[in-house]
Amino acid sequence: MSHAATIIGIPGLQIERVKRSRGIEVWARPYRRPPCRHCHGQDVRIKATHRRTVKHTRQGNQVMTLHLRVPKYHCQGCRRYFRHTFTGIRPRYRASEAYQLEVYEAHDGGVTLRKVSRTHQISAATVERWYQYHLGRKRSEMANRACPRVLGIDEHFFTRRKGYATTFVDLRNHKVFDVRLGRSESSLRRYLQGLEGRSNVQVVVMDLSETYRTIARRYFPNAMIVADRFHVVRLINQHFLKVWQQVHPEGRKHRGLLSLMRRHQWHLRDEQHANLMAYLADYPVLQALYTAKQELVRFMLLKTVTAKRMKAKLPRYLDLLEQLRHSPLRALAKTLASWMEPVLAMWRFSKTNGITEGFHNKMEMISRRAYGFRNFENYRLRVLTHCGWDGIINRVRMDAHPPLTMGWTPPHPYSASRCQTGSVGNQS
Repeated sequence: MSHAATIIGIPGLQIERVKRSRGIEVWARPYRRPPCRHCHGQDVRIKATHRRTVKHTRQGNQVMTLHLRVPKYHCQGCRRYFRHTFTGIRPRYRASEAYQLEVYEAHDGGVTLRKVSRTHQISAATVERWYQYHLGRKRSEMANRACPRVLGIDEHFFTRRKGYATTFVDLRNHKVFDVRLGRSESSLRRYLQGLEGRSNVQVVVMDLSETYRTIARRYFPNAMIVADRFHVVRLINQHFLKVWQQVHPEGRKHRGLLSLMRRHQWHLRDEQHANLMAYLADYPVLQALYTAKQELVRFMLLKTVTAKRMKAKLPRYLDLLEQLRHSPLRALAKTLASWMEPVLAMWRFSKTNGITEGFHNKMEMISRRAYGFRNFENYRLRVLTHCGWDGIINRVRMDAHPPLTMGWTPPHPYSASRCQTGSVGNQS
């Protein structure tokens, strides 16, 4: 076998002729007869041959076209017929696996359908068909995944007509586990009941949603529910700003004061802190609530706290909630009391749903790039392949004789086992 056949990436070929015009055209044939596919006997003869034209990758910026001489063999032992098969080229296909994967990766990388169709000299329908095939193939590689041990649950908006969708994220591996339409228990019941490995989930991270807490308790019975730190802090700020609106509506409209009120106290400069305290001095109730809010936020930012340290801090946290029950922030105190266990678990746990929110941004970009989705299954397939997968298709090397059903791996051009003697035709 020649070095040229090795560089092409299809082993077992003997190059006959190469022609360059608008593209690269290569005429080749097998350099040896394979054993019988049925009985593995060596006594085979060529019954007939036919030409097969296959597109195969691009060299330089030119599409390479292979003109293969395909023998039809007749086994003298079992008296059966079979055709020669090539590694990386599936039967009855007009393009090699490498070429299809190249088209897919170009379109997946952001090249438009029209541009890929022009550069690779194929129709737009073919590009879309190959793209959908590889998306389905990527999805099949994730089909048998087990439920993650650390699961993040959150909602995101899909369309006006179909509403919201629920995202399930593997927080340990930073991958989207699944996306399902709907955010109520009735819409997710069928999926969750058929979900295998639900008992393996140990931690479920969520915002302060009563619906998701009910779902976690019912369908993930062995999991510990952990409140998401970002949503808890945001809830505290929302309640405080609402009370401020009631106490001093004019001050609530001041953008400078609003910026200072939202920040953590330890992030303020001395001058900013002095200006804020001067304003709060005129409103003693608001000043007391501001001090309680800052202390409460410090509790919510605790993470990886040991059991001993947590036992020491818990009484002060309970006293603070009791003080808030007798203040204008009584609704906040009631909410935090009802979520006592998830909030305390948040102190011991470091993972948050920030990973999920990051994936939501990426999902929004996927939808924007497609100018929106009407079919949720198409949207789900795109999300799972872009956000729930490492981005590399497993290219399995197959033997040249069995029918090819998977991808191919280009052999090393200087492999000693491939450097066999072969003839190269005249190049023009």
